[in-house]
Amino acid sequence: MTNYGAIPTSSSPSTNLEFISRAKQRVKEGLATRRPWKIMFNLHSFALPGGFSDAVRRVRENVGYFQMNYAIVVLVVLLLSLLWHPISLIVFGVLTVLWLVLYFLRDEPLFLFGRMISDRVVLVVMGVLTIALLLLTGAIPNILVALLIGAVLVVAHAAFRRTDDLFYDEEEAAARFVPPPPHSGAPLS
Repeated sequence: MTNYGAIPTSSSPSTNLEFISRAKQRVKEGLATRRPWKIMFNLHSFALPGGFSDAVRRVRENVGYFQMNYAIVVLVVLLLSLLWHPISLIVFGVLTVLWLVLYFLRDEPLFLFGRMISDRVVLVVMGVLTIALLLLTGAIPNILVALLIGAVLVVAHAAFRRTDDLFYDEEEAAARFVPPPPHSGAPLS
């Protein structure tokens, strides 16, 4: 007897392993857009901005360059603030899964009503959804203080971090690299 139209109730182990493998790969690829922390916190790259316009320019460039790093910093500050609010922490966990599925682990572009949704829109919508749901859990003061601390950390870092040593790809890095002068071999006195 055949069961036409039957819906399978279990998936094969190989399918689950494939999904986990793909998810791991996507997490690695997503985190690959994170810039090295060593570059972000290079002490030689910090200096006072030349004025307000220079600070604004630095903030724009650094936020564009260190976008993933700044998101991680704000999320860690938010997570630390929720340790004493278990319901908020559970909501945060559910939202983390949503972030992974909708932003970090997507294989294909997201379409809504036949229109492609950009990553920036997904980032903004998920950010607003995260804040709204966490605010509904009753941890409003903790969340607001955590977001304020995160914003201050990001803006302060971005304003004081010089941008002249940031490279967006290998070609640009090679074009901007200036080799040191050749050493003549004579002993230094």
